[in-house]
Amino acid sequence: MKLIVGLGNPGEKYSKTRHNIGFEVIDMLAEDLNISSFREKFQGLIGETTVKDEKVFLLKPQTFMNLSGNSINEVIKFYKIDPEEDLIVIYDDMDLDLGQLKIKVKGSPSGHNGIKSIISHIGENFIRLKCGIGKAKSREETINFVLGRFSKEESNEVEPMIENASKAARALVTAKDISRVMQKYNKKK
Repeated sequence: MKLIVGLGNPGEKYSKTRHNIGFEVIDMLAEDLNISSFREKFQGLIGETTVKDEKVFLLKPQTFMNLSGNSINEVIKFYKIDPEEDLIVIYDDMDLDLGQLKIKVKGSPSGHNGIKSIISHIGENFIRLKCGIGKAKSREETINFVLGRFSKEESNEVEPMIENASKAARALVTAKDISRVMQKYNKKK
């Protein structure tokens, strides 16, 4: 079983913001995997399918970003998922250039409150698929930046990134060797 989680904030107010890039990747992945509906469960929206005999769950926590770990922890406990092997978390990263992807196996939260929440529940050993959103001009502008929407010019970088992140997540589901997937998608622009 695999659990693929896209981080974001629920509600129209946050739709298409930088912080919700994880939700957008999950939506594209759901479309690619022919998951037509999500149900409300585990403090989130969850859909499921099978990929090459592997049961795959897609989750969009509805707890708001800073409490994402609550929802993920419920799913992991209910289905007895091994986070180290079978959890993939997709989220925005200001330390990456806009449009860049990076897959990591473990690490610190690097200031990301959603990742802090997950680590507080399950530890730091899980697969991360980071989506570069660019950097705020100053530390004071960080909240407005991540909760802001991409400009039209930025959208030219964002759409291909969402598509590539969806492909990378799908590749991670069936990968025998995660390092090969990392080599393919962890490229600087």
